[in-house]
Amino acid sequence: MMMTDSPWAVGWETLPWESRSTVPQSRTQRASIRSTYEAAVPASIAGLGVTIDPATLAASDDARAEISRFDAELSSMLPDTEIAPLAAVLLRTESASSSQIENITAGAKALALAEVGAAKYGSNATLVAANVDAMQRAIDLSAALTPESILEIHEALTHGQSHADPGRFRTQPVWIGGGALSPHKAAFVPPHYARVEPAIDDLCVFIARTDIPLLAQAAIAHAQFETIHPFNDGNGRTGRALVHAMLKQAGATTRATVPVSAGLLADTDSYFAALSAYRDGDPNAIVARFAEAAFAAIGNGRQLAQDLLAIFETWSESLTARRTAAVWNVLPTLLSHPAVTSALIQRTSGLSQPAADNVITQLRNAGIVTKATGKQRYVVWLATDVTTALDEFADRARRRIQ
Repeated sequence: MMMTDSPWAVGWETLPWESRSTVPQSRTQRASIRSTYEAAVPASIAGLGVTIDPATLAASDDARAEISRFDAELSSMLPDTEIAPLAAVLLRTESASSSQIENITAGAKALALAEVGAAKYGSNATLVAANVDAMQRAIDLSAALTPESILEIHEALTHGQSHADPGRFRTQPVWIGGGALSPHKAAFVPPHYARVEPAIDDLCVFIARTDIPLLAQAAIAHAQFETIHPFNDGNGRTGRALVHAMLKQAGATTRATVPVSAGLLADTDSYFAALSAYRDGDPNAIVARFAEAAFAAIGNGRQLAQDLLAIFETWSESLTARRTAAVWNVLPTLLSHPAVTSALIQRTSGLSQPAADNVITQLRNAGIVTKATGKQRYVVWLATDVTTALDEFADRARRRIQ
């Protein structure tokens, strides 16, 4: 690992290691496990001076301006009554992309079915659906980013996953890469768990500062969070949710979640390399990577928004019901929730069961929804135009070259 005099660089401490594994091991494996290991000691950044290369800082400022511009654009794309579904679908795509960076993948159809309870519990789709909830929780908690709100975000993200110990800081060693038996061949070993809470306190003080350009501050805060690695699992997704909370807190976003993780997804190697560079003492790489990701994500997000608007216009032309009919109130919801049931429509629109069933009949007759799964009163109906657009968004994110 590179040594540096930078005040941002992590330090290292030697800690005892006692193997508790009962898994049979080869002689080579046993020989690699020693009685001590090296764990990171994160820098205290609460009051640390932030110096970013001028070109990197200019790019991050341009990206921050583009984020606000994109957020403002949404108000002119759809009427006020229909802007919320578009904002929700951007949140959804960001959540799915953030999960995919952690190799938790789910197609748009599977995710839509999971959101109405029509997927196997514990599947990737249900995990991604939990990430949507966590991202919304992060945005809702953006007024005050504290250790307590970070725990709430993590609890929402990992609810039902006992191995992650939802909503609690870890009380055991963790490491990234290497084998499962010990940290001795790991690519990075986060700090001892006794250092987690003080480090999170320090991070929250850094987040509250107002003397640092916003996107640079968010990128650094994210890298510091990943360095602390405060949880057993779910650190990456929680850390990326914090970025959106910071953007919302500072007023850069008001209507939508810019799918930054979709921009990172295009080049995850550079993302992980930037995190390593940060730990070696150079915050420039992670700031630059977030700026690049923001521009890529906004371009992709604009295309998605245009695709959804075109879909909505096609739907509007295919419906023959009078404009006062209940189906027109339900139609925008399909943009953000492409899988619906009669019960869901009743719950979200206040319609009676016969009225909700009639809405589904009108949507089906217009070719807007098709049967996805289920029988009789528990049928799930899917707006395949929307799931196709979402899958195309994901494909563009994966193949975009920075």
